Amino acid sequence: MVKRPSKSSSKPLLREVETPLKGSRRRRRNPEQPALPFDPMPDRIEPCLALLKPAPPNGHDWIFEIKWDGYRLSVHLDHGTVRIITRGGHDWTHRFPTIQAAAKVLPVGTAILDGEAVVLDAMGRSDFSALQQALGGRIGKRSAEEAIFVAFDLLYFDGHDLRNLEQESRRHLLEDLIPAEADGGIRLSQEIECDGPAVLAAACEHGLEGIIAKRRAEPYRSGRGGEWIKVKCIQSDGFIILGFEPGSGYGGIGRLLMAAMKEGKLQYVGGVGTGLSSRSAAILRTEMDKIVTTKPAASTGRKREAVWLKPVLVAEVEYRGWTGDQKLRHASYKGLRDPDENGEVFQLRGDRG
Repeated sequence: MVKRPSKSSSKPLLREVETPLKGSRRRRRNPEQPALPFDPMPDRIEPCLALLKPAPPNGHDWIFEIKWDGYRLSVHLDHGTVRIITRGGHDWTHRFPTIQAAAKVLPVGTAILDGEAVVLDAMGRSDFSALQQALGGRIGKRSAEEAIFVAFDLLYFDGHDLRNLEQESRRHLLEDLIPAEADGGIRLSQEIECDGPAVLAAACEHGLEGIIAKRRAEPYRSGRGGEWIKVKCIQSDGFIILGFEPGSGYGGIGRLLMAAMKEGKLQYVGGVGTGLSSRSAAILRTEMDKIVTTKPAASTGRKREAVWLKPVLVAEVEYRGWTGDQKLRHASYKGLRDPDENGEVFQLRGDRG
């Protein structure tokens, strides 16, 4: 994997002189002199979302990181009190005890960290299925002690809202708070100094999901405005489960029948027959058995043996592309998406395929 070289020219904020700055004896503040104002700590911040692109950008204006495959979270620290908030605004502090414990010992009074909760495999890669299983499935209530938090932005720090600072300045402050060698419940998402195509090639070679590119000089903006760009090695999106064909696979599931959205309606996009483990199939079958119905929510052709479901379950599916008749190629099941956190369904365009 491409590793970030040690910095030679980049320096943390407020350290632009060669002689180290030293503090002097603190004097009593003149009451006539105004105090530095503090920003109120936001209760919640809508996350900045990465815009999907087919190829990475290049040039000095961009910095690159690995794309982590987990649950987007913000960690709020307020003088020893920790709140872990999901992308959908839910308080999941109790579900991530390892992250909570690590946040309590950070050397800062108040902070809001933006990042991703992940479970790592033996190679150090984030494993979405393992995270979901640790949490007990799509609507499970289990605590995931093995989940760690990979921090990639700092939005609030010691009483100051940092969102109007440029990306590079926020990054310097984040690196001062979480060192690159940190290996506990909160870790730093490494910045990679290289050209975009080379970073993507290395990520794909190591079996990672993809990369994120961020503009150095941009502030933090909620929503999907293009300040952050994601490029995937393997395509992965959310699709509605229309039903399944019984078979000899785990959970008695032979093939899942999937649908995307097109012009406001569900459209069948083919079947998924790989990716299920005994554990994930058991979780999925439990959810599917609750929503069996008599008719498919979209036309799928003649499938007499299929078991039809109400169109409420959104599955994360990896795939290699599309056929000419708008069907998924080499699709593999990854897990169920939480409808409150990342329940978006893939939108088919008219020219897809």
